[in-house]
Amino acid sequence: MESGGTPRSPEDVFRDFRARRAGMIKALTTDVEKFYQQCDPEKENLCLYGLPNETWEVNLPAEEVPPELPEPALGINFARDGMDEKDWLSLVAVHSDAWLLAVAFYFGARFGFDKESRKRLFVMINNLPTIYEVVTGTAKKQTKEKTPKSSSKSNKSGTKPEPNSRGSKMPPPKDEDDSGGEEDEEEEDHENTLCGSCGDNYGQDEFWICCDACETWFHGKCVKITPAKAEHIKHYKCPNCSGSSKRARA
Repeated sequence: MESGGTPRSPEDVFRDFRARRAGMIKALTTDVEKFYQQCDPEKENLCLYGLPNETWEVNLPAEEVPPELPEPALGINFARDGMDEKDWLSLVAVHSDAWLLAVAFYFGARFGFDKESRKRLFVMINNLPTIYEVVTGTAKKQTKEKTPKSSSKSNKSGTKPEPNSRGSKMPPPKDEDDSGGEEDEEEEDHENTLCGSCGDNYGQDEFWICCDACETWFHGKCVKITPAKAEHIKHYKCPNCSGSSKRARA
């Protein structure tokens, strides 16, 4: 997205936010092995950038002063080997959330958003879990805690039944009850169930799988797991958890 020119709407800025966010989530989850390798502590100050095409890159900060966009946290690579990997990823996630908000409201100021437009942009952003919540599994655990245990592994009404093995769980379904405010809150939580890889919402007709280690949900297609393959998986570990285990053994 260009930083100047014709004024854009809050919806345009939100689409840019969501695309950059999806790229950063990929770096910290499904692409974590590649991200880990690129953050070499022997290199100079490095930054994690989310790009508008839903990809990511680790690069040096912009040379121009001031930069075209707000800068991400500098030197994320220096702490890589000095702390536990999950703690390091969580720290990068927190700084990534701060950067995304800075970029979004930078565009808001550049495009002259008024109070109502800024509020509309924030509400759209706030309806998505933070990168930190996705990386740590906090968003999924909160949703799971609010869902009755009797229905936590059942299929959503109207969807094609998937295999009942532990490796092919479906995201919690929407529950129907007579409590108005509580029902709306729970439905919003279920709608906010996001893929730990691409960051997109739960799709009614899509196959999902849950990591038994971090309890994060993923589209089957994002982690290359089909319903047939899931039938033979007793304990599924996502790429992030599998990669952490391999390095721990090494």
